[in-house]
Amino acid sequence: MIGIFDSGSGGMSVYRELVKVLPLEKYVYFADNAHCPYGEKTVQYIRERARSITDFLLGKGCDIIVVACNTATAAAIRTLRKEYPSVPFIGMEPAVKPAALGTRTGVIGVLATAGTLNGLKYLETRGLYEDEVRIEEHVGEGFVELVESGDLSGPRAGEVVERSVRPLLDAGADTIVLGCTHYPFLRETIEAVAGPGVRVIDPAPAVAQHTLSVMESRNLVRSDGFSIELISSGDPSSLERIFKIVSEE
Repeated sequence: MIGIFDSGSGGMSVYRELVKVLPLEKYVYFADNAHCPYGEKTVQYIRERARSITDFLLGKGCDIIVVACNTATAAAIRTLRKEYPSVPFIGMEPAVKPAALGTRTGVIGVLATAGTLNGLKYLETRGLYEDEVRIEEHVGEGFVELVESGDLSGPRAGEVVERSVRPLLDAGADTIVLGCTHYPFLRETIEAVAGPGVRVIDPAPAVAQHTLSVMESRNLVRSDGFSIELISSGDPSSLERIFKIVSEE
């Protein structure tokens, strides 16, 4: 059984890619929306939440856990792997490498939460490429709140997205990395603001492929029938709304 957790419903962008490569698995998705967003929380706070959710998912019978949250990955995944050594944890990988390899202007943009941009995982990845390309960063201010409220398109979403994407475009970025699992649900709006000459990269497909690889290597692929259980620590309406969107795609 695959456990997935995020600060809210954004991790559904990872779930929809997981189902493509593992369509006959059982899933438990935990949205910690009572504590959302994580981006402005302390590292210690996020680690405590990650421990609590991990214990809950293990109690449900999950034998692999996907930390479908960039901020939680940055703050907690090393701690989780140390404290739960028998459990495979899959985290979010900053997609700086494909962006750096594919840029034509030599400038890439990264949209993420403050917690992700300050996290060791991202800083290490950035350090590998910042001598080769210029990396411009911006917090997606208000993006998580848009997704949680289901406001994915229209004038208000466009205005919010414009404020964070425009500085990256003005700096010359021709590639934008989505560094938060909520952001892919705003992809159409981001692409509309950015224009046709800008590539937008969602790391979720690569995370799904990595999960499949880890499960195969550990003989965890069961394929005994699809099911999913949705759990929210707060109001479930946002998760149910995003799940419906994902299910209808």
